[in-house]
Amino acid sequence: MKDLRRLAIAVPAALLVLCLAAAWATRGSMAHMPFLKSNGGPAGTHTLVDQRPWQTIESLAPLAVSSEEQSFAHEAARLADHEVDQAFALALRQAALQTRTPTGDALILQQKAAQLQALVKEDQGKVDALTAPLKQPNGSIADSDDLDVAKAQLQLDSDELGDATEQLSRASGDKRGQIQQELTARQAAMKKYDAAQANTGGQIAVLSARRYGTLYGRVSAWFDQRSRMDLIRQAKVETDSNIASLTAKHADFESKATAAVADVNAASSQTSPTTPQDAVKSHVARLAQAHALSQMHSIVDDQLETQQQLSAVYAKWLAQVELQHSIVTHLALQSFSVIAFLILCGVILATLSGKLLDRSHMEQRRLHTLRTIAGLGIQLVTLLLVLLVIFGAPSQVPTILGLGAAGLTVVFQDFILAFFGWFILMGKNGIRVGDWVEINSVGGEVVEIGLFRTALLETGNWTDKGHPTGRRVTFINNFAISGQYFNFSTTGQWMWDEITVNIPPSVDSYKTIEAIHNSVIKQTEQDAKLAEQEWQNITRQNGLSQFKATPSVDMRPAASGVDIVVRYVIRAGDRFDTRNRLYQSVIGLLNQHAGTPDPTSSPSKVEERELAKV
Repeated sequence: MKDLRRLAIAVPAALLVLCLAAAWATRGSMAHMPFLKSNGGPAGTHTLVDQRPWQTIESLAPLAVSSEEQSFAHEAARLADHEVDQAFALALRQAALQTRTPTGDALILQQKAAQLQALVKEDQGKVDALTAPLKQPNGSIADSDDLDVAKAQLQLDSDELGDATEQLSRASGDKRGQIQQELTARQAAMKKYDAAQANTGGQIAVLSARRYGTLYGRVSAWFDQRSRMDLIRQAKVETDSNIASLTAKHADFESKATAAVADVNAASSQTSPTTPQDAVKSHVARLAQAHALSQMHSIVDDQLETQQQLSAVYAKWLAQVELQHSIVTHLALQSFSVIAFLILCGVILATLSGKLLDRSHMEQRRLHTLRTIAGLGIQLVTLLLVLLVIFGAPSQVPTILGLGAAGLTVVFQDFILAFFGWFILMGKNGIRVGDWVEINSVGGEVVEIGLFRTALLETGNWTDKGHPTGRRVTFINNFAISGQYFNFSTTGQWMWDEITVNIPPSVDSYKTIEAIHNSVIKQTEQDAKLAEQEWQNITRQNGLSQFKATPSVDMRPAASGVDIVVRYVIRAGDRFDTRNRLYQSVIGLLNQHAGTPDPTSSPSKVEERELAKV
């Protein structure tokens, strides 16, 4: 058993250590934005044009919370968009400048592409000729089959031209087609981004921070801001790195452009009207190259300036997030202060309530109960207020209240039934203090009827009313609704009582029984008439049969003679006095029939037993 307990502890502990070690080993997986490790395309892909400045701000912009952050994000997006556009322009010019004269397979592909271009132009002319009559108000409608065939032929030739152009680009090293495809894809993505950012808006920093009204929200915002600051710092570091690389590229293009201009100036000084045609073409090529290098130099200069502005925007954005971070930190500290204040108030209230209860002169057991209830109540209220500070009020209050009410109804259904059962017990057919009742097979006299509980002083059986067992029995009042109870104290509190007498064999049994019967009738006659009248009124109203209250005598054989049981109706409150009088009368009758007129003589064992009952 001990081995199983140790194993049950060791396995989760080992699993916890293993998970913590794995989490620590992979802690750097979320430290950097994944696209910063690629060349500008999606993670793990390579593109000709570096689009990381735009992809960085595209990932950071949705994280902007306040209106200040969103303004910085929009400015950074504008600068990054311009920088990437300039990168595409530079890439296209570099690709055009590096284009070589095709030879071999490239020359064949060039000729094929030229033929396909002419064929596509011819197909387009046929389509235009067939669709031209449709544009005239009274033009004849062309044959739809011919038009469909022409369009299909145009589509096939266009696709073949696209394939040939792509093959030519790969064979000749011309990257302008691939760059153009990347530019087209970027323009499509920009349209989606602009549509998504059209309806964005936010509050100023103070208001946006105050919307976190709970400690949980403020702590979550605090950690989110920490993550956002790390990402913005990464973006700024990447931008500064791009600035360094662009500075070097700018210097390189500047030196190349200066050298090209110097070469053109030197060639111009040597050119004359008699210069051969090839030299003139070479001079024109030098001029074009110098012009292209000058344009690329200006593009790189623009890129460098844009990256510097972008770095400044990231710095301002980072400062704004740090300001919001300090605001959220202040609000979180306020929440912690409120929690500390609530806990302090709870401790003070618990102490004061304990001292007040100690001064009371209440029973020690009840005092301990009240102290426990007061302490638990203060703790529960304090815990509830602390939870409200941490998590706030529930958003779906009606639903939560409904579910809570249903749960409380199930949990406290006995107390709810007890509360409504008290009204039934207080009604016409209920019970009162002093009534003789039987509840859940426990008989006794009612001593207390509370709002939730009823207390009985238990008796041994239904004939022993007034002789408690010494136990106080308490019932929840739900028995008035979900159960049943017997109230022997009926209207007028009339009840059947009985006495038992043993007649010795030497006595004339029949005469003695008759005398006892007459004595009982005489002493209970008035009560029997009143009981019959009340019972007749009740049964007449309810249409029931009539009840009689005439005393009865039952005989039972016994070893020492005959036992007679005399039953009669009497008020519950007068039961003991009437029983004592009847026993005295019975004893007197027995003595007379036994020939011992002295009433002071000692009673028989049976009489002693009967008197002991009294």
